[in-house]
Amino acid sequence: MEHRKEELYSQAIPAGKRRYFFDVKETRGGDKFITIAESRRIFDNNTGEFYIDKNKLFLYKEDFEKFSKGLANAISFIETGIEPEPVVPESEFHNADDEGKNNGFFDKDEEKSSYTIDDIDFKY
Repeated sequence: MEHRKEELYSQAIPAGKRRYFFDVKETRGGDKFITIAESRRIFDNNTGEFYIDKNKLFLYKEDFEKFSKGLANAISFIETGIEPEPVVPESEFHNADDEGKNNGFFDKDEEKSSYTIDDIDFKY
């Protein structure tokens, strides 16, 4: 039986009809990561009952700096209307790494999916 580790740190932030959770967890290998979760209470007109809709983001240590800069850029843009320099230039999205892999991004000749984020069912 697998034993789930408890969060090392957890903070809930109520925000109107939503609630955000910042949790620090640890992998079996001892690496720490953050989960950012959003939960909101939604009324289902079909059943006449409320349910909780959750969305979760896993943020790993190697991505902290880029994520922090990207978030700061987005907040800065909202506050000032001035578009900041990108955290990673778009030209680097398609560059191969040292092993010839595409870093998880599409190659120029690779066909991109026609699916959008709206096509994905995140309910669990």
